Amino acid sequence: MVHTVVNTAATLAGVVLVLWSWPLFAELLVLSLAAALPVRRVAGSARAFRLAVVVPAHNEEKLIATTVRSVLANSSEAVTVYVVAHNCADGTVARAREAGAAVLVLNDEVGGKGVALDHGFMHALAAGAGGVLVIDADSVVSADLTRVVAGRLAGGAAAVQCRYEVSNVTGNARTRLAGLAFLGMNVLRPRGRERLGLSCGIFGNGFALAATTLERVPYTANSLVEDLEYHLNLLKAGLRVEFVDDATVFGEMPEGGAAAATQRARWEGGRLLMRRKWAGPLALQVAAGKLRMLEPLFDLLALPLATEVGLLVVGVLLGWVGHVGWLLGYGGVGLAAVGLYVLVAAGLGPAPGATLGALAAAPGYLIWKVMMLPKTRLAARGGGAWVRTKRNTED
Repeated sequence: MVHTVVNTAATLAGVVLVLWSWPLFAELLVLSLAAALPVRRVAGSARAFRLAVVVPAHNEEKLIATTVRSVLANSSEAVTVYVVAHNCADGTVARAREAGAAVLVLNDEVGGKGVALDHGFMHALAAGAGGVLVIDADSVVSADLTRVVAGRLAGGAAAVQCRYEVSNVTGNARTRLAGLAFLGMNVLRPRGRERLGLSCGIFGNGFALAATTLERVPYTANSLVEDLEYHLNLLKAGLRVEFVDDATVFGEMPEGGAAAATQRARWEGGRLLMRRKWAGPLALQVAAGKLRMLEPLFDLLALPLATEVGLLVVGVLLGWVGHVGWLLGYGGVGLAAVGLYVLVAAGLGPAPGATLGALAAAPGYLIWKVMMLPKTRLAARGGGAWVRTKRNTED
């Protein structure tokens, strides 16, 4: 009798667990296998293509000059850097001008990064730019990034997303783990989508849009995750974002616990908000036969990786305790898929062995993520105003 009750309870819990976890399980397995295939190199001639680099900034006086100089160092005369100083109360404007940027001062405008980007985009298009490239104010870029991006846009791409990696990957255990996470989220997944002919996504930093794309789909996104919101708008319009695997933007990750918590809550809370808004419409489009919307739907429904791992471990335990063979098998295969994902992601970076060493911090990170749940839920109810992450250079 007891065995039957335990078995039934484990089976019911297992069904719920599978329904909750299988979108990410399927996403990781398919994209990991696809990402392991070679990426086709697409060459384009930039020549006189006018590219505007838009850098949204809110009180970034300590980092903005480094970012501007990094972009200009290897760019042609056809590239213009615009820093949008949005409600800045520090020396951002002066530092940006000294570094060689054209500064667009935007004060007293309600909203966050999306508002700043739209202002910069409209100014750049009015000045005759053929495309815009977004670089965050805490970033540096690879030497050939503007040339490669300009070439892809000149060759007809509607939108592109460059590799996006962590610049301070050796800062501490948290940034080392973030470096591995970025290789998975911002390199492996878009690379896999590119190989499958899907839209690779937009990650907020290192993405570029053709002028014709902005004319067709204006940048009106202004949520906590305006990049994800805008990508969904592009998909709705039938446009695809191409992945640029041979140019990289490096962004700084917070090393302090409070700053990392603020950033993580904003990212995951924003995804929860987009899931509520977009999951239903995407599912209806899939049901109507638009199968290209299936992967974006899976991506939107997917749990954070740490949560997925926790559920799969629970599935293995439930299968073992309740003698539910299919659940035990599902949890084991799911964990194997996660392992494959991590191995492929590490292999796409410059030092796979050192990158995998970051997994030593994973147990502590899982506990931290559980403690973050209330803050993430709260962020999901927020608006689009700037929620600035404290920089590592600040006391």
